[in-house]
Amino acid sequence: MKDTRGLLLRSGTDFPALRRRHTSILQVNLGYLCNMSCVHCHVNAGPTRTEMMQRETIEQIIQVLDRGRLEVLDLTGGAPEMNPHFRDLVRAARARGVTVIDRCNLTILLEDGYQDLPEFLAEQGVQIVASLPCYLEENVNEQRGKGVYSSSIEAIRRLNAVGYGDPALPLDLVYNPVGAHLPPPQAALEADYHRELDQRFGVRFNRLLTITNMPISRFGAVLLAHNQFNDYMQLLRDNYNRDNLEAVMCRNTLSVDYQGYLYDCDFNQMLDMPQGHHDRRPHVSELLDADKEGEPVYVADHCFGCTAGSGSSCGGALG
Repeated sequence: MKDTRGLLLRSGTDFPALRRRHTSILQVNLGYLCNMSCVHCHVNAGPTRTEMMQRETIEQIIQVLDRGRLEVLDLTGGAPEMNPHFRDLVRAARARGVTVIDRCNLTILLEDGYQDLPEFLAEQGVQIVASLPCYLEENVNEQRGKGVYSSSIEAIRRLNAVGYGDPALPLDLVYNPVGAHLPPPQAALEADYHRELDQRFGVRFNRLLTITNMPISRFGAVLLAHNQFNDYMQLLRDNYNRDNLEAVMCRNTLSVDYQGYLYDCDFNQMLDMPQGHHDRRPHVSELLDADKEGEPVYVADHCFGCTAGSGSSCGGALG
């Protein structure tokens, strides 16, 4: 698979310099193992990946939560639920009053050994952010594989059955474009999702989050294979919106890889760009002593993806 890293980390990027604020969100990648292999996946996750966060690192994260400075623990992967310590970490965070987000691919809820997850997540009051890259079956199956759309709808039904989609148990869906273009306006697309999913299946959700496809990892390789990389980068540059710099997620979120190393965001993690542009690799254990507030953000050309158009973050559009 072709790699875009060298193209993105060219010397002298003209993306504006940024500095970190107080860290309120810790986004933890529990491993790259997943029951799916999606075209748009910037993690290259899949069923054959073996990288998995170990118990020792989980315990260090719990110690960081004990400091009481973090508001949100955002769990991702791969399929984060496939980490054997997932439930213990969720319980520990919730016992400390920390909001927990589970970035769920939906189909995992139908797999053997995971079918009781809706009840567990509801019992713990976990917020769910679930991938459903379109409300049309053909587009979803194109990105994520044959049969994924129907499985996803069934998973949403099971989540609705335990209360998800109500204000007390948020279920947010994630839209990713099919192909090399920017997401449409989030509010209008959310209205389309609500209408179509309700009329067709009677399922409900809370918000729709539109996320720009990043030109890295699997999607980056697809761009290179179709000679679309330069055009896509130009699209991101042409739609650069300086107003989005105030809200980009690298300001208040730290990303942790499965080994416990820190990055300014999940995308930088995949590009092996250590937090703060340090020569060394900062580790989550350092958060036991001090925050990373005031340190520089390691920026490169892919950062234009977070600022293009309405902006993009793990929480959806920025403006």
